[in-house]
Amino acid sequence: MTDEELMLAICEGDQSAYQAVVKEHFKRISHYAYRLLGNQKDTEDITQETFLKLWINAATWKPEKSKLTTWLHRITHNLCVDYLRKHSRVQTQDNFEENLVDSLEQASVRDGEFTQRDLDRDSEKIRILDSALNQLPENQRSAIMLCTVQNFSNKEAAVIMEVSVKALESIIARAKRSLKSIIRTMANSGDTDELLENQKV
Repeated sequence: MTDEELMLAICEGDQSAYQAVVKEHFKRISHYAYRLLGNQKDTEDITQETFLKLWINAATWKPEKSKLTTWLHRITHNLCVDYLRKHSRVQTQDNFEENLVDSLEQASVRDGEFTQRDLDRDSEKIRILDSALNQLPENQRSAIMLCTVQNFSNKEAAVIMEVSVKALESIIARAKRSLKSIIRTMANSGDTDELLENQKV
């Protein structure tokens, strides 16, 4: 079924169609919320609320204006921004870095492409980049995540963040400058550009 067919079925109360949409988009929505909120509990709450709004407001999606994934990310983005403004903080889950490193290690062993030295170096780069991203303002972090991790186009990311494309590009440029400055301070080495390039920032 197409997104349009699934959403029409959801409007008619089809729970199987709803579950299909949730299954298709849950991972990306959860990941995006996590990168904005920084802790698992709030991520779960926001993700659940996003898909609740999907069920309740399915009829408001306009396929001629945006893709379904763009619409869902906009809902998630607004929920996260409202939460952050209300609580004025970003909490960081203690084991997030360990989870990233574990995932990288599992992929490395499975693919057989990295030596332990490569793994140690890449794990450190992930730690540095993750810490740097968490220090960015919410709008800069959102723009970077949407365009470089979630792989949205600038136009789609602008729709999600409810800004113009020009404004989004300006936000991304500021975010990149901030990241370079933060990473240089943290890494205290000359490989900042390599780090940013490797992480597609």
